[in-house]
Amino acid sequence: MILKALYDYYNRCSDLPPIGMEEKEIGFLIVLSPDGRFVRFEDCRIGKNHARAYLVKKHVGRSSGAVANYLYDNGVYVLGYSEKNTGKEQSCFDTFKAKIEEIVKAFPDNKDLSAIKAFYENSRETIIQTVSQDPLWEDIKKNLSKKYSIFSFRIDGDTKIVAEKKEILQFEENDGNATDNLCLITGSHGPCVDTTTATMIPGSQATAKLVAFQINSGYDSYGKTKCGNAPISEKAEFAYTTALNSMLQHDSRNKFRLGTRTFVFWASNDKEASKEAEESLFELLGYSEEETDDPNAHLIEVRKVFESIYSGVLSTGLDDKFYILGLAPNSARIAVIYWSETTLKDFAEKILRHFSDMEINDTRKNKKPYMGVRDIISSVTHGGKMSDATPNLPEAVVKSIFQGLPYPATLYAACIRRIRAEQELTITRAAILKAYLNRINNNPLKIGIMLDKGNNNQGYLCGRLFAVLDKIQYEANNISSIRERYMNAASATPSSVFATILNLSVHHAEKLDEGRRIYFEKLKQEIFEKMSANGFPTHLDLQDQGRFFVGYYHQRQDLFASKKEQ
Repeated sequence: MILKALYDYYNRCSDLPPIGMEEKEIGFLIVLSPDGRFVRFEDCRIGKNHARAYLVKKHVGRSSGAVANYLYDNGVYVLGYSEKNTGKEQSCFDTFKAKIEEIVKAFPDNKDLSAIKAFYENSRETIIQTVSQDPLWEDIKKNLSKKYSIFSFRIDGDTKIVAEKKEILQFEENDGNATDNLCLITGSHGPCVDTTTATMIPGSQATAKLVAFQINSGYDSYGKTKCGNAPISEKAEFAYTTALNSMLQHDSRNKFRLGTRTFVFWASNDKEASKEAEESLFELLGYSEEETDDPNAHLIEVRKVFESIYSGVLSTGLDDKFYILGLAPNSARIAVIYWSETTLKDFAEKILRHFSDMEINDTRKNKKPYMGVRDIISSVTHGGKMSDATPNLPEAVVKSIFQGLPYPATLYAACIRRIRAEQELTITRAAILKAYLNRINNNPLKIGIMLDKGNNNQGYLCGRLFAVLDKIQYEANNISSIRERYMNAASATPSSVFATILNLSVHHAEKLDEGRRIYFEKLKQEIFEKMSANGFPTHLDLQDQGRFFVGYYHQRQDLFASKKEQ
């Protein structure tokens, strides 16, 4: 199912590399003269962790033996040099040199290849000694372990590298190991691969694969080994690995990361609604770097797009699907930790429900986004660090949003803990509490966006009252000591502290002018009328503690609005 969806995505996109090719980041070019002499190194790096991408022949799979790529490779193969000095440098260098000679035999009249061949007529030691004189060499040695540390060739005065020239890419390579079988993706007979191409994600090994088989562990039944147990044709394997690798590129707008997890998403076709959904989901997750005067502008547009899809303004059909794939690094392969396949209209409905559940009154002048997944996770971790999030929390939140399920209890509990620890109730935390409480068990008593004066829940009322008392003290003394000293106790065991802070409030109110004093007294009486005749609750359970904080937030926002109106 996953492989077929990726295969269809490749066939849908017209800008992906053709079969046998790939976009490869090459960090350094060896510039040669037409007669094969070393001229200089050319730096192709972009930023700290990436390099310019070139369309070259697809890289080869490697295990224990030395196998060279087509006119490009790492420093061990191209130069026979390694900082670790593993003892395999000469073998890898000879393998790459033999590969060059093989290509030259296929194109004996090509001048570029003749120049590269002349360069490799020198010994490995001579080549290392020659290139080490270049000013860039010391920097290259420091970065040989980086992913972009790949070398290729360019002839001095030319604008293209040799490895991307079409006249040289006609060379057919056939290892003779492909077997004819029924492909599990396409359902057609054809040559099938023995092993699949690496599709590494951040944190994984360079050889990590989405589809891999372990020998002698039950997967090699009926005398079949490796991909013989699950045949994938060469064309289908190229299509799905190319599609996945393209979405995993650093500049891709079809992915997002949460901690160690990487998520990719795509639609089943290239209709307007599908493209808008892909772009909008990218914007929702907070990865856009475009500057805007309104921080929430992207979220507003995202909501409009999904409303258009759900209402039918952007037409969709039952065959228009939306896919989300969650991946995590493992010891030797990539683990699938999340997979979702749904119709585009149903997906739009789930996103709109997330917007509705997370929406809460916002009186801030600088209305920063707070509904994105990263904002949600960061608000419940110490210092806002995504890396400190509870294991599996990010994918649990994603699953809740994308499938319309209740938000995870671990998110709710972590939010309560951060409020207690920091004595700070931010808009994101209040929105999380509201969203969680509204989704659990399809709770019929929904908490509204703004202050709900008809809500008679004792926890909610205690939160409202605490906000009023806090506001009285702040207006009287310009401090909020009762919040710092009593909020945690008031949210868990109201009866133990409210008598004390009510008495304090009487003294605070005496410092206010008569109009404000009467206003706050009426507000307190309005709340008291709805509370139980038995007095303040002795204990609030975890759900009512959340309602306490939401009530506190709602009442504070209402008091700010009232002050502004007056």
